[in-house]
Amino acid sequence: MERILKEKIRETLKVLYNSDVPEDLIQIQETRKDFRGDFTLVVFPLLRYSKNTPEKTGENIGSHIASTFPAVSGFNVVKGFLNLEISDEWWMDYFRKIASESDLLQRCQVKSPEVILVEYSSPNTNKPLHLGHIRNNLLGFSLFRILSACGHKVIKTNIVNDRGIHICKSMLAWQKYGNGETPASSGMKGDHLVGKYYVIFEKELKLQSGELMAKGIAEEDARNSAPLMKDAREMLLKWEAGNKEVMDLWKMMNSWVYAGFDETYRKLGVDFDKIYYESETYKIGRDLVLTALDKHILYRNTDSSIWADLDAEGLDQKLLLRSDGTAVYMTQDLGTAVLRHEEYGFNRCLYVVGNEQNYHFQVLKALLKKMGYDWSDGLFHFSYGMVELPEGRMKSREGIIVDADDLISEMITTARDVSQELGKLSDFAEAEKDEIFRKIGLGALKYFILKVDPKKNMTFNPSESIDFNGNTGPFIQYTYARIKSVFRKADQTGIRSDTGDYTGIKAGEKEIALIRLLRKFTDTVSEAANNYSPALVANYCYELSKEYNQFYHDFSILGEPDPARRSFRLDLSKVTSAILYSGMNLLGIEMPERM
Repeated sequence: MERILKEKIRETLKVLYNSDVPEDLIQIQETRKDFRGDFTLVVFPLLRYSKNTPEKTGENIGSHIASTFPAVSGFNVVKGFLNLEISDEWWMDYFRKIASESDLLQRCQVKSPEVILVEYSSPNTNKPLHLGHIRNNLLGFSLFRILSACGHKVIKTNIVNDRGIHICKSMLAWQKYGNGETPASSGMKGDHLVGKYYVIFEKELKLQSGELMAKGIAEEDARNSAPLMKDAREMLLKWEAGNKEVMDLWKMMNSWVYAGFDETYRKLGVDFDKIYYESETYKIGRDLVLTALDKHILYRNTDSSIWADLDAEGLDQKLLLRSDGTAVYMTQDLGTAVLRHEEYGFNRCLYVVGNEQNYHFQVLKALLKKMGYDWSDGLFHFSYGMVELPEGRMKSREGIIVDADDLISEMITTARDVSQELGKLSDFAEAEKDEIFRKIGLGALKYFILKVDPKKNMTFNPSESIDFNGNTGPFIQYTYARIKSVFRKADQTGIRSDTGDYTGIKAGEKEIALIRLLRKFTDTVSEAANNYSPALVANYCYELSKEYNQFYHDFSILGEPDPARRSFRLDLSKVTSAILYSGMNLLGIEMPERM
């Protein structure tokens, strides 16, 4: 309708003012809820053509449109805004069209689809996935589905940080204090076991550095000169030199971690098309750095370390290879970016990484540009806010984290407890109940995280996320299940639930309001893709659920005696359920048919 209105307004402006007004000056938006109307024209940019007041210009345009375009049933002017009311007949015609379409997401298809890489997860192999990783994975996977729905070819990628000093810390601690403990002997998931030794390393290092600090050595110097830290740095040098003993230990412990990660990803319902490993891509990055050094793009410091001078870009100096020749994170990111572009020739690459890394990605983009890779303009840092707990931030070194596996289990248990307390599902078989509890628990977790604007920090409170009322995943799932129960009852009572003829039916105000909201679905998905914001889809699903529940409360569906009107309301329910299913699926949330 916005496109049609723009055309009609341009025609009107030609008639009234004999002017061909540029399309970008015809600004149409949805009418605010506190004003009467469906669409609003911003009049101010048109005053140069009307040579009149905003109010008079709006009146003239509104009168002409209402008299020449039957879909506009009325209008009003508020200062410089022309509010146009769309006729109920147009809304009914529109609804009949979408009710006959099998996949409304076809309306989101872009004219020029792109190849887009989305990198998410990016775990370290020295600890298990935690709540922060959950937000990362859910955002990345949802972006993949939303961008794919708009017709783009999207490749899901992951970069595993499997090398560096932090990895050596876990390895060294296991070597010193592990006594041969394995996932099999301990009964622990492999990623949890390795994370345990990362925490042990930090505790032992704290003791050693504390002893040095007691002798008057500054904290940072004490930490760096502690025997345990020296041993970790020595292990890193042996790793980069390919020492067999260190490499065998590294491969064994990483295999434990990968098995643990895979199990968590499966529980969370996310996956990847390609997984890259820093242990491989840092070599490509190191070669790029050395080549750039030979071309005098980079410089060597007096201690033999290699740096980039990014003062001209406003980004200061950046270390790329340490004096001992070992690589930093930036080095592997350079190698990964170049390798990915060689493999996929992407138009865009989205890095789903927390906002504490904003500077890192500014430097990455500037470095690639400096090295002559103009495609680096297509790199985007999808910067999201941190997840905190009601009691504050998580601390991996101290083991103060919310483990992803534990949280998933807790959410499913909470879903079971809340459902049983409300007396839901009492007549269901145990296996069916378990599956529904899983969907509710994970739906609550995913929705609570994805409904928040990605740019904002958020506090995750599990007890608030599972509620069958309010802006929650279970509320939307329950609305969907409620609609499905309507159709089951229709089948049981012999009422036809397929599309019928309801031509001539005059819809009520609540029914038209529901149709208006159904129309916004594809626009919302397109906006979410353009703005990289799954929160738009999440909150749309909530608004649609609220609107449908008001309709359900105010109108009889199966009890409606008029077959045509009953058929219309069944179709309203059918389209609503299809959109809720599709919208939540874009968020990676499963919808139970019964609750």
